[in-house]
Amino acid sequence: MAAVPLAIDWDTFLARDWQQRPRLFRRALPGFEPPLDGDDLAGLAMEPEAEARIVERRPDGWAQADGPFAPGDYARDYPWTLLVQGVDRWSPGVDELLGILAPIPRWRIEDVMVSWASDGGSVGPHYDNYDVFLLQGSGRRRWRIGDYCERGCELLPHPSLRLLAGFEAREEYVLECGDVLYLPPRVAHWGIADGPCTTYSLGLRAPRLNDLVSRWADRLLESLDDELFYQDRHLEPARRAGEIRPRDLERARLQLQAALDQLEGNDWFGELVTDNPHAEPPGAEEIDAARASLRAAGATACARRGARIAWQADGDGLLVFTNGARLRVAGSLRDRVVQLAAGEPIAGAALQALRESTEGERLLEHCLDWGAIDVY
Repeated sequence: MAAVPLAIDWDTFLARDWQQRPRLFRRALPGFEPPLDGDDLAGLAMEPEAEARIVERRPDGWAQADGPFAPGDYARDYPWTLLVQGVDRWSPGVDELLGILAPIPRWRIEDVMVSWASDGGSVGPHYDNYDVFLLQGSGRRRWRIGDYCERGCELLPHPSLRLLAGFEAREEYVLECGDVLYLPPRVAHWGIADGPCTTYSLGLRAPRLNDLVSRWADRLLESLDDELFYQDRHLEPARRAGEIRPRDLERARLQLQAALDQLEGNDWFGELVTDNPHAEPPGAEEIDAARASLRAAGATACARRGARIAWQADGDGLLVFTNGARLRVAGSLRDRVVQLAAGEPIAGAALQALRESTEGERLLEHCLDWGAIDVY
């Protein structure tokens, strides 16, 4: 069963706290039973495809080792932490945890990182450039919260870890199972295990502004007429050789603005925020097998774990984005697209109706081609 949203006042939180200040929510996920333990995470970190690392605090400083790991890598003399990124792509139970942030747009959620720490284990004082919800699993972790980190704050010299050279705690909390700590971007924090523990870090996706500008400009350049040139009607006589005059700059600015206003549509944004470096388009045999499964009685289609699916209204239709690819479909498919985006299965009469309609078949084929759905 999918996880229910965190038991918090979402309206108040989003209005007063979101991207403004840290918030601690005690028992925000009542009855939470962590889907993974330390042994599960250690086994996953030995897989070649897993993004895993170990951070150890030694007497001479911080050390990081990258996976995949072997059993001997877990025998350590000093406090250490094992972290595995994107565990929602591997574990159904962890994937369901994405549902606890349902009031936040799904395309804003990146993944779930799971960590296991020995007593005193930590990754050091640091900040993130994105929002994060820290859900405590087994055991207890002490969180020290510092100040907002301005650009250019001093870091410790280290080849891979971005640790703060100076850290002063302003608040301190001990989290137990089911507690959640929300941290806005760039707020300094330092978590230290109070005995062995697991923590689930639900991180949000925050595209860099330069990536937004780059993607938007690329789309604009595709649409611009390459026969448009700078014009300067009513040119004033030049008084000084070689001078670029304020009026010349103003003409260029106005013509550039007019060119920018020619871009129609905003599908570039959906393509960018659903771009998925972990998605691999399936091979022909896999697609053929999925098509055969779709035709079988009792078939079910559901978003693949880790797939990024989003949509936006486009006149009387929808633009559907799957792992960075775009498809326009009829607006009548909205409820089915919402189901896929929410990770809810489509089966029975609903799936049959999709298969038997031209628009529905296009949607299913698109999702299969881009590795966004599984059929079983």
